Amino acid sequence: MERLICLAIGYVCGLLQTGYIVGAMSHVDIRKKGSGNAGTTNALRVLGWKAGILTFAGDVIKCVVAFLIVFFLFRGSACRPLLTLYAGAGVTLGHNFPFYLNFKGGKGIAVMAGLVAVNSFWHLPASLLLIPITLACFLIPVVMTRYISVGSLAAYTVFLIEMIIIGQMGWFDMDAAHCYELYAVLGLLTLLAWYRHKANLKRLAAGTENKFGSKKKE
Repeated sequence: MERLICLAIGYVCGLLQTGYIVGAMSHVDIRKKGSGNAGTTNALRVLGWKAGILTFAGDVIKCVVAFLIVFFLFRGSACRPLLTLYAGAGVTLGHNFPFYLNFKGGKGIAVMAGLVAVNSFWHLPASLLLIPITLACFLIPVVMTRYISVGSLAAYTVFLIEMIIIGQMGWFDMDAAHCYELYAVLGLLTLLAWYRHKANLKRLAAGTENKFGSKKKE
């Protein structure tokens, strides 16, 4: 029951579609422009840097809010890191599949950035390394290839590996069963991220993926 409550809390927070709201403020339905995605990259490409930054910030903040709600609501739980991850999973589902927008949302990468931020304090100060390592694993592929999708998937995959490593190091202060469940949930989120990028992967294979800084190919 606790897990379902955390998923529900996260999903409600995830329903705040920052990209759609930012687009609406400019009288643009972001889902009908560019890639049709309501996330940061499409907002950046269609509406510019300001819209992209606002979209990213909003999507990160809603993950942080869900985390804090669950963190304090279940402060006596022996598996609080797991429950907060369920909240993050709920945010991802609400972000990717908002019911009031015909389940057409983003891809969950900015939400993942929020997950990195909130999971960087379980074992201070060493756990703060999560942020620069994951950021580097995003930026390096983007700089080298100019494909945001490549950097996004690389960062998500590395984040999964990082969480498994720090979990096995005992940083979550949970028993083995709860740690394995946490890995499984995050593994499913990683697979979802790859699935949501299936169109990008097809374009990468065909050599038609849009590069960062270039005009979108029709």
